Amino acid sequence: MTEQTASNANDGQQELRIAVIGAGPAGVYSSDIFLRELRKKGEELGLGTRARIDLYEKLPVPFGLVRYGVAPDHPSIKFIADALEKTLDNPDIHLYCDVEFGKDISLEDLLDHYDSVVFATGAVEDKPLTLPGADLGGVYGAAKFVEWYDGYPTGARSWPLDAEEVAVIGGGNVGMDVSRELVRNADDLKARTDIPDNVYEGIKGNKAKTLHMFIRRGVAQAKFSVQELRELEKLPGVQIVINEADFDLDEATVEAAAADKLTRQMVEELFTIREMAEDMEADGGTDYEGNPADRKYYLHFNSDPVEVLGENGRVIGLRVERTRTDADGSMHRTGEFDDYSVQAVYHAIGYKPASAPGVAYDENRTVLANKDGRILESVDGAVVPRLYATGWAKRGPIGLIGSTKSEALVVVANMLEDLQEQKRTGMLATDRDTESLERLLESRGVKPIDFAGWKRVDAYERSEGAKEGREHKKVIDPAQLRQLAQG
Repeated sequence: MTEQTASNANDGQQELRIAVIGAGPAGVYSSDIFLRELRKKGEELGLGTRARIDLYEKLPVPFGLVRYGVAPDHPSIKFIADALEKTLDNPDIHLYCDVEFGKDISLEDLLDHYDSVVFATGAVEDKPLTLPGADLGGVYGAAKFVEWYDGYPTGARSWPLDAEEVAVIGGGNVGMDVSRELVRNADDLKARTDIPDNVYEGIKGNKAKTLHMFIRRGVAQAKFSVQELRELEKLPGVQIVINEADFDLDEATVEAAAADKLTRQMVEELFTIREMAEDMEADGGTDYEGNPADRKYYLHFNSDPVEVLGENGRVIGLRVERTRTDADGSMHRTGEFDDYSVQAVYHAIGYKPASAPGVAYDENRTVLANKDGRILESVDGAVVPRLYATGWAKRGPIGLIGSTKSEALVVVANMLEDLQEQKRTGMLATDRDTESLERLLESRGVKPIDFAGWKRVDAYERSEGAKEGREHKKVIDPAQLRQLAQG
């Protein structure tokens, strides 16, 4: 009995075939939600209740943003990764890692073999810094630095951490991640995380003693999560320094912040940090445990960098304009400037989600051109049947990892509605043979890594970590990842 015949015998309906591009949180969540919603609504829609979902990932291992885009010292990462792994351990979800869309497999290939294709691609590039002096040596985008400390397979293997005074531009969670890693104690980080040896050695040799983080707007308009702020509060050897004037909020601003739960919680946590900073200063420059601090972390609100200062092609400072922020978030310039001595500038002002060959891209919104997750022919064009976007590919690099779940529900609802119409009109895959697709990949010299391959990598990383009393130790070399995965 063939796979397709078995499927039909189970529920009297042809098994749906769905391809998902990207095996990060957005792709995995969308796969899980599609299967759940199909089981609930498939019979009513005339679609049956069975589907095969194939997840394509260009890297040799899954989990995207969770493994390679978030700082390693986030305590929640382990739980998210565990949840994603449980989802992948599903007989209806099939993992094809080390298969790059647009290179190893084309859009035409996918449309031949699948009823719908979902793009859940992430972001690997920074939005450019447009300040004068942005091209000086010592100016870095957050994305490449994150790749380094997260051990991205094709990322840098070393990083220049020779600046004693460092600036970070950006008022969001990525900026906070980057800032935290730049003042991190290497031994503490190694003990708590899965960082590879090259990252440990790099951070151990980091010369940074002073870090300035610049946020354009005020305390009530920052975009930090409470979890990020709590991680800032527990950095060994680091004194937090704030400007008291930044925390002098008027009544209208307080009321506006209180109206939104997440903003209120963030502001309350920032005031906790203010109290900590006051105690640290009063105690003569200590860290959160009362021990002498050898590094300082300055939080500057209402501070907009306007120029990177240089000499002989290298960064020597950052010019910052003082701003004023209204309760509604409107920012006003004051014409008051300060110059800060720094030898490196990191900008965390946003990522640019990846494009996809054959799919229109909206440069203004930096997303795949889409309407409610349905891919468009152009920014203002008609809907392209059978193609969808979710996660950052749909909305841009905003929101927390968990927010992709609610978004996936909307996209999946649209997919099911469209599949019902497709089944009526006959716009479905023409080749539903899984072995046919795998033969196609084999003919191109592509050797996909499946879920069992990932489990072999994971087992090795755990065994290497155990040798050092750690839960995990990340493998970063792509050739080694492939060798481990292939057994």
